Amino acid sequence: MNVRIDYELCMGDRNCSKVCPEVFQYDEDQMLSRVIVEVVPPHLEAKVRQAAEECVPGEILIEE
Repeated sequence: MNVRIDYELCMGDRNCSKVCPEVFQYDEDQMLSRVIVEVVPPHLEAKVRQAAEECVPGEILIEE
């Protein structure tokens, strides 16, 4: 699984970095979340899916 963020849609609410800090990190300077691990390890896939589901604008894009 690969994951990325559509930065034009990111609202900077930090939900993804709260759900899965191993993959997402909040950038204080840009006030939005960043992907720090593009290829998601299998044991984190469920957390990344949860983060994507909880993302209000649908900014998190998952590629299987």
